[in-house]
Amino acid sequence: MSAAPHISVLLNEVLTVFGNLNGKLIVDATFGAGGYTRAFLNAGAQVIAFDRDARVGPYVESVLSEFPEAFRFVNRPFSEMKDGLADLGVDDVDGIVADIGVSSMQLDEADRGFSFMRDGPLDMRMAVDGLSAADIVNDWAEVDIAHVIWLYGEEHRSRAIAAAIVRRRAEAPFERTLDLAAVVEKAVGGRRGDKVHPATKTFQALRIAVNDELGELETALEVSETLLKPEGVLAVVTFHSLEDRMVKAFLTERAGRLPSGSRYAPQVQKGPEPTYKLISTKAIAPSDEELKTNPRARSAKLRAARRTENPPLLAPSKASPTSRRSVR
Repeated sequence: MSAAPHISVLLNEVLTVFGNLNGKLIVDATFGAGGYTRAFLNAGAQVIAFDRDARVGPYVESVLSEFPEAFRFVNRPFSEMKDGLADLGVDDVDGIVADIGVSSMQLDEADRGFSFMRDGPLDMRMAVDGLSAADIVNDWAEVDIAHVIWLYGEEHRSRAIAAAIVRRRAEAPFERTLDLAAVVEKAVGGRRGDKVHPATKTFQALRIAVNDELGELETALEVSETLLKPEGVLAVVTFHSLEDRMVKAFLTERAGRLPSGSRYAPQVQKGPEPTYKLISTKAIAPSDEELKTNPRARSAKLRAARRTENPPLLAPSKASPTSRRSVR
């Protein structure tokens, strides 16, 4: 299996923010099918890739066969980068790239249960164990289901959807993706000619909750400060507003860009020394040319920053305010 089954989003833009890669050590925090990894290796970098999805094995073997000396793989979530690198004897790196969310190959594999367009078991786990989407919709209280759909999907009909789920599961438990999608569609009043499927936000919310994606991202962002060398680059590609807001808030704070204040709360004059310098003050979006060849890139945003020489801000260990640990 030599070719990736999807197109790496914003690949040229990611390579541009990293600049000269020859001899650099880069972490691909979300290996997937290896699109970014291959591009970095072809540019002369060494790559250590992370992914918690065991099904990426064939793509890992393909890259290893082509770059046996320059590529290493760690089957762990990217929130565990620091420990994973320490196990390899690596203390710091020149760059970290992360493509947040579900990959195209995961969406296209019906048996993973990520898609409301393909019938499969209601799973959605990126790893092989732990909480599944079926566990949530079949076992959680109605108020908790509604909260997850509202919090992670920003779905205004979350209460109606949760009520419909609870009514239906009293007759029979949910087991298949298309079954749940049909119930959600009916709960929100059908498609009404919308281009976006009515179940889109609900499936997104369940996937984020199942995989604790925002908690993982929060931890990875904080860990990046301790791993990057001065002038090292952090590049994060996101696909929906929750992720993008989290990345933007983190980088804005760490770059020392303080809020303007008001007459009731004057602007703070001095904050911590910045640990990052923004490469671009605005998110980088896909080009029109990329959107023509890869429609899935339409919601993608790239934010990137360069590590300063200042010591990392040691954030207290905590659960994300929007992590799985705090939604119930």
